[in-house]
Amino acid sequence: MHNERFERYYKAQSILPDDEWDRFMEAMRTPLPTTFRVTGSRQAARLLNDTIKDIHVPHLTNIIFEGEAVPPPAQIPWYPEGLAWQLNVAKKVVRKSPEFKKFHSFLVYETEVGNISRQEAVSMLPPLFLEVEPHHRVIDMCAAPGSKTAQLLEAMHAHDSMTASSYPSGLLIANDSDYKRTHMLIHQAARLPSPALIVTNHDASIYPAIKIPSEQSVFPSNTKPRVAAKKQYQLLFDRILCDVPCSGDGTLRKNVAIWKHWQPMDGNGLHSLQIRILQRGMRMLKKGGRIVYSTCSLNPVENEAVVAAALQSIPGFELVDMSNHLPCLVHRHGMISWVPTVDRNITTDFLTYEDYWNSLSEEKRQQSKMLESHWPPMPEEAQSLNLTRCIRIYPHLQDTGGFFIAVLQKVPPPPDNRRNPDRRSRQAEAVGDPYASTVKKPKLADDQPSTPEGASTDIELPEGIEDELLDGPEDEDEGNLPTEVSESQRRPAISPEEFKQQQKGKKHRGDGGGVVHFKENPFTFVSPGDPIIQTCMRKLHLQSSFPAQNILVRNPEGDPVRSLYMTNDIVKHIVQHNDYVRMRLMTAGTKVFAKQEGVEAKREGVEPQFRTLAEGLPVVLPYIEPGAILEADVVTLKILMEAYYPLCTGFTEPFKSLIESQVTGSYVVRFRPGQIKNATLFCELVLPIWKSNVSVTLMIDKKAKSALSLRLFGEDITVATKDAARKKQESTLTDGAAILKEGATIEDRIPPEKTGSTSE
Repeated sequence: MHNERFERYYKAQSILPDDEWDRFMEAMRTPLPTTFRVTGSRQAARLLNDTIKDIHVPHLTNIIFEGEAVPPPAQIPWYPEGLAWQLNVAKKVVRKSPEFKKFHSFLVYETEVGNISRQEAVSMLPPLFLEVEPHHRVIDMCAAPGSKTAQLLEAMHAHDSMTASSYPSGLLIANDSDYKRTHMLIHQAARLPSPALIVTNHDASIYPAIKIPSEQSVFPSNTKPRVAAKKQYQLLFDRILCDVPCSGDGTLRKNVAIWKHWQPMDGNGLHSLQIRILQRGMRMLKKGGRIVYSTCSLNPVENEAVVAAALQSIPGFELVDMSNHLPCLVHRHGMISWVPTVDRNITTDFLTYEDYWNSLSEEKRQQSKMLESHWPPMPEEAQSLNLTRCIRIYPHLQDTGGFFIAVLQKVPPPPDNRRNPDRRSRQAEAVGDPYASTVKKPKLADDQPSTPEGASTDIELPEGIEDELLDGPEDEDEGNLPTEVSESQRRPAISPEEFKQQQKGKKHRGDGGGVVHFKENPFTFVSPGDPIIQTCMRKLHLQSSFPAQNILVRNPEGDPVRSLYMTNDIVKHIVQHNDYVRMRLMTAGTKVFAKQEGVEAKREGVEPQFRTLAEGLPVVLPYIEPGAILEADVVTLKILMEAYYPLCTGFTEPFKSLIESQVTGSYVVRFRPGQIKNATLFCELVLPIWKSNVSVTLMIDKKAKSALSLRLFGEDITVATKDAARKKQESTLTDGAAILKEGATIEDRIPPEKTGSTSE
């Protein structure tokens, strides 16, 4: 694993002292350890973490394989509460060592059901630096495949209990520009169902403005009438994660193919896009809000250069010193000087952009794709920008991948700036165009910035009122809004129904202005008085406090025919006040109820029955009448896991009499802590079941059952696994018999003298 260009380029950048270079390169050439994180609510995560620490680690200690000691899993020292682990074991050990093979099976099952996330250690850092709280409005701008999104969701659900989910008032939008990868996001997020989640499919650099109703009813006396009269404004975020596309050379230990093809012009080419994504994020941030910009690249052109360009182009932001946020994290400070290469040959002779520009002929200038922002600011300005507050992670420091993090905060403008809106307008006019084409420009443009579809420029408001109200008429280009809007221009507030009527027949436009090919089903909120909703409330024993007004469906007719989703209030506002096609809205909230399909349900005249889904149960559980939750023990749980449809008569008392007395339908069972033989349930477990006329079904999928079985009983006792093992054995016996038969047939065809026998 060698790349001469890699070594030449990074030595020219002086990213490390000379005495660390050999250790750095040696670490880059060694395989990356396996790392994983215990996920879910804090209580559940702590319990599973204790299982790893108290049961698995002791069994994996002092293991000798082929004459060498094998280290057990170790907790990552800087991760909060020790919920992240590192396993530095060769694959052949995992395959052949019985102890590690069993642990590997445990990890696989727990990962499949979402209790463990296989995630590179440095990838866990950006959400930790965001410090998300349940009330925050958060957007992950480049979210796929979703491991960081899952961390953000966990932070929003910090108040969840072992069995029930909280109902956060905040919001998390997970966005990715790749349509297929957004489905990975949805799959990841389903492991921690949340009514506060939205998934969108947009180019992050031109993410559209999102409208929500005004939440302010009392205004200061000096508020302009047009501001107080507004009914909608642009959603601004408390926290934004910009984990941008990058050249990825920090992942060389994992993606060894990069060694062969790496060259620094990849970073040069991504530089402009990275700036535009960060700038778009900065424009969507609240005062006092925080952005984390991160890459898995070591290249200063993709890191400090991007941060410097963004800070220079948009006033009112500063880098935050987070060097002591994770005390056990070993890192290096950000760089204040570097020399970009201007070609594939690692030409780093030009210390300034001016030197480079003056060296080019007119023809070469037209062809050049280098920008002034590729070079570092002047030393004094680099110091004033506090670029050293950026965080660099190198592989040799703590046996990780390479990574870069910068934490930016939006600070309120000076008092004199608040009193002088004209001055702020002049500042805005000086901002470079964050949405310009990636076609070559010799310098960052100094023109008035254009804005993405639906985005608005900053508008100065009195203290305590959100900036960026939506003042313009609602059309396909709401950018460059005037600071003053006449009464005739002001668009009156409309209801969600009126808004949807206006959208009918509109030609939806995409990021590039063309017609959008977006085939997702619409989102329609169902009236709380709908017969289906009322039936669910009654049959599923939901309390009156259940937010029935926040139930939506996904079909063109808006009928609750199959699945029902639940959102919180802010997600509902977003869905109702924005065109879902323009937003490219993939999903909102979490699925909680589904229509029960079966022979009985299909009979004519039978009232539709809905059941509580396992993924939605934590969200619904706080609203279920306590007396409607059935009680059971570990023995009952084992019976439910050992058969698909155990008969009601096969259970032990008192659950036998309890379940026999129930009518057909969906129920929730609370399994009490207890022990049978070698199986111990340490804390209560709440699961959904379906009761038919004579039998009961545990309504969780096969993988979840297997993971639960392994955790409780130390083996997979589920009927699905037994069936699979039996079929495999039957297949093996059948294949063996066929081989024997074929062998006998061949022998029959061989003359006696060839077989060694004699004929009398």
